[in-house]
Amino acid sequence: MKTYKHVNYLWDDEKAQALQGDEVALLLYRSNILGADLRITNYGGGNTSCKVWEKDPLTGEQVEVMWIKGSGGDIGTLKKSGLAALYLKRLRNLENVYRGLEHEDEMVELFNHCIYDLASKAPSIDTPLHGFLPFKHIDHLHPDAAIAIAAAKDGKKITQELFNGTIGWVDWQRPGFDLGLQLRACLEENPGIRGIMLGSHGLFTWGDTAYECYINSLDVIEACASYLEDNFGKKRPVFGGQKETSLPQDERASQAAKLAPILRGFCSSERHMIGHFTDDERVLEFINSNDLERLAPLGTSCPDHFLRTKIQPLVLNLDKSENLDDVEGLKAKLSPLFEEYRGMYTQYYESCKHDNSPAIRDKNPVIVLYPGVGMFSFAKDKQTARVAAEFYINAINVMKGAEAVSEYTALPRQEAFDIEYWLLEEAKLQRMPKPKALSGKIALVTGSGGGIGKAIAKKMAQEGAVVVLNDINAERLAECEQEFVTHFGKDAVISTLLDVTDEAQIREALKTASLAFGGIDIVVNNAGLSISKSIEDHTQKDWNLLYDVLVKGQFLVTQAVTPILKGQHIGGDILNIVSKNALVSGPNNIGYGSAKAAQLHLSRLCAAELGPFKVRVNVVNPDAVISDSNIWAGGWAEGRAKAYGVTVEELPAYYAKRTLLNEIILPEDIANACFAFVGGLLHKSTGNVLNVDGGVAMAFVR
Repeated sequence: MKTYKHVNYLWDDEKAQALQGDEVALLLYRSNILGADLRITNYGGGNTSCKVWEKDPLTGEQVEVMWIKGSGGDIGTLKKSGLAALYLKRLRNLENVYRGLEHEDEMVELFNHCIYDLASKAPSIDTPLHGFLPFKHIDHLHPDAAIAIAAAKDGKKITQELFNGTIGWVDWQRPGFDLGLQLRACLEENPGIRGIMLGSHGLFTWGDTAYECYINSLDVIEACASYLEDNFGKKRPVFGGQKETSLPQDERASQAAKLAPILRGFCSSERHMIGHFTDDERVLEFINSNDLERLAPLGTSCPDHFLRTKIQPLVLNLDKSENLDDVEGLKAKLSPLFEEYRGMYTQYYESCKHDNSPAIRDKNPVIVLYPGVGMFSFAKDKQTARVAAEFYINAINVMKGAEAVSEYTALPRQEAFDIEYWLLEEAKLQRMPKPKALSGKIALVTGSGGGIGKAIAKKMAQEGAVVVLNDINAERLAECEQEFVTHFGKDAVISTLLDVTDEAQIREALKTASLAFGGIDIVVNNAGLSISKSIEDHTQKDWNLLYDVLVKGQFLVTQAVTPILKGQHIGGDILNIVSKNALVSGPNNIGYGSAKAAQLHLSRLCAAELGPFKVRVNVVNPDAVISDSNIWAGGWAEGRAKAYGVTVEELPAYYAKRTLLNEIILPEDIANACFAFVGGLLHKSTGNVLNVDGGVAMAFVR
């Protein structure tokens, strides 16, 4: 076992030994442990390959096959289904029909004529880069340390001196067939080299076995990182020294939570975006530096970086201690910054576009830097926003390293544009699944640890929203969160304890949502309880509890979320889960029924007040939702059964029989009704009541 300081050595001899004889399995193992270390390669970046002899299913002869990460995959999570397998001889023979740089894109379709395994993933544009090198195992990685040297003004010279000529160099060129030929030529001109540095791009390393390739990759990256570390601060202070000091951590979080919804509103001018915030030490070092104003506009160097972070970030000229409570004043300060950014991006597009370029995409920034506080990123979903932030940290690392040993150089704008608006990239975007109805939306459902609330939150997540789970019961909430993470992934959900009668907890829940996702779009006031007693048996304690949770809870949550919805300026939805009992008078229901009636009219009042801000407020009226509901605890079921002269066991059937449709109402039915309001088809509907009770004529609104 070798020891490294700047990368993780994760090779397990016992695991690898169990895979001996299966080179593809070893390729996957090597890929996964390389991808597990973000210092070695970023999410979705780089690719790995191996060449093996296989039996041709058509001729029975032995043929050489290259297995390589397919288009759009991630080596850290790569499985065999994510690999492309190609006849190597056929791939190399494509050189006979290659018509030159102007015809690069047509080669990608020809890769399909080289497919060996019919279950292959689509081959990526990097396929010929591996195919024209003779080595059995090859890694193409994007380690920050190597890219820092590759993006340095003197990168070629540094590479030569650092590795004593054992690492070759190929100047920047967009990936494609010709770059594969250039790698082959570099090897022919420098026989015996152990790898090749691609200018402004990344690193190629190889070996005769999976382990030799792995060790070679780690050794080269370690050498690059050690060289940078030895030079940090020697030539000049890192990033020119510190210009700004950071706020204390709790104050950074407070400022970020206040600002995030407003930034999200600006960034969602074309489509709803999800946000991510980080105040990572590496981010703070960069955004607080003297060099921020010089380096940030240069943009990134590695194609993987700027494809996810855009050509450059937006730097806010706000004081770190700015009063962010004056929302309208803050918007007035930020609006010119966003207009300037959109103008810059439009000019970039117009000056670089070709006759066949795709239409201009979203002109808003992906990365927003707030000196003294941190970095925000905005994208179509949480994972994309989080990964964009990770990529910009990669870019920061690259700039830091390049500046330490030389001078950072970004790609020319035309080269960057030709990657960003590459027709092959556009085709990849067009192949992606269409957004779901709630993609880009953020939903907070109170009392979502179980029952109706959990069903609503699950429906929102299924339709593409990210969800803020909350409950007063910590154990119930933890179990719910684990279930959601399992089904929807860690990026789709956060959780927070919440008592809707506690203003401090409500503020904390909304702060959590703003820091995690950038704001709120949908609030479902669902938290509730029930008490069924006659008027003589009802106590003031019962009455106060019902009104605190149902009426005051709905009021406090709505009141607290209103500034966020207004600040985003992109509309939103408030749904209140009320009850048939808000409209129907029945026995032993004086407290619960009147509280529900108050909730209903409170909803109408809010709809009238918030309508001018494009915030819709609507009501769903369930009845007798028994499955997995807290409402039936605490004697409610017994009280209702007593009131109707039936047993508790007979209640579901009793409730169904009294409805026009003779149906039992389930939590999923309420969830579907909520989705009907927020799914897009009723975006001009507010102040409405939707009964989901199987048809109780006494509860008809009109």
